[in-house]
Amino acid sequence: MRQQRWFRIAVLAGALFAINAVIRLVVRIGFDGSDAAQGRGSIVMFALVALVLGGLTFVWCQHRRPGGWLPEVGFGALAGMLVTVLVGPFLSGSEPFVNGAGDFFAQIWLYSGFAIGGTLVGYWAAVLLGRDYRSRALQAYSRNRTTRPRKIVRR
Repeated sequence: MRQQRWFRIAVLAGALFAINAVIRLVVRIGFDGSDAAQGRGSIVMFALVALVLGGLTFVWCQHRRPGGWLPEVGFGALAGMLVTVLVGPFLSGSEPFVNGAGDFFAQIWLYSGFAIGGTLVGYWAAVLLGRDYRSRALQAYSRNRTTRPRKIVRR
């Protein structure tokens, strides 16, 4: 079951929602829901989302082609964002549209920006270090071509 694509997407979405749930509960219980704590909690949540997606992308892009890991990261982040935006506010004793559509869509834009940014940083770090799938394949190809013995042609 763990080898199926939907399972990895669901686990990623669950992990991203768990980050949001923990932050919301800490702010609600520990700081009594103050506005300053909610702002700091949002910053921490978005930073953790970017960090998780960047780390996951860095690990996955080393062993698989972008066509294999990119849809999983994309759909997992999208599902995590939808659950975070639609279900997350209920954890903090609120509703998704209580502050208006502007705050709702601002949270979607921020989440999307941090998710895309974290994914890009993770991939770029792997490319910069030469550890992505394509760089490793090219290294293996060049190693194979240079270590092969010369072909002797007889006349």
